[in-house]
Amino acid sequence: AGLALILARLAAGEAPLLWLRTMAAGRAAGMPYGPGLAALGIDPARLLIGAMADDAMLLRAAVDALRCPALGALVVELRGPAPLLDLTASRRLALAAESSGVTAFLLRVGGDPVPSAGDTRWRVAAAPSLPLPGNGPGRSAFDLGLLRRRAGRDGLGWRLVWDNGRGMFEGSGGGRDERHGLGQDGSGREGGGRDGQAPLSGAVVSVPADRPASDRAA
Repeated sequence: AGLALILARLAAGEAPLLWLRTMAAGRAAGMPYGPGLAALGIDPARLLIGAMADDAMLLRAAVDALRCPALGALVVELRGPAPLLDLTASRRLALAAESSGVTAFLLRVGGDPVPSAGDTRWRVAAAPSLPLPGNGPGRSAFDLGLLRRRAGRDGLGWRLVWDNGRGMFEGSGGGRDERHGLGQDGSGREGGGRDGQAPLSGAVVSVPADRPASDRAA
């Protein structure tokens, strides 16, 4: 959820950011904590949260939201198997996003990957962070695995560390099999790693917010 909100905030720029979830999700995971959101670079005053009765209402609200070009980005949180999120439902969401230029993130919690019309599908997990000077808590870190990418390579992995002060991600080798990094220009980058691996060394991922609507949707 933290990574989805960070990416959505970067994609939204100065436009509103909407997080749609069910009331059951709020009971299971709790409500967002303002100082925690601020630590991820998200102004709690600019985050709108919609709590829906069930998944059917959630998906209908998501399509309506994506048809509003004034919205910057949307996070749709679904928990468990979510049988209503089939190819037809995801295609409906994709078409609405392409029409308005609003970037959409489907956040699946506790559910197996299913066929989807999304451009990419990722598996995300929390990663250990390096302590700051004075043994302070480290920056938020995430392990990403690219499960599917439309018209491109998949099966790649990254470890990203969120630098809130600079407002961008930094790559970290972390000993994973990270053979391809993603730089600011979107190009692959390789570097020497431990045990013959090629970690994501020094690469940075940023999401510019000043692109045309069609580019933001992509």
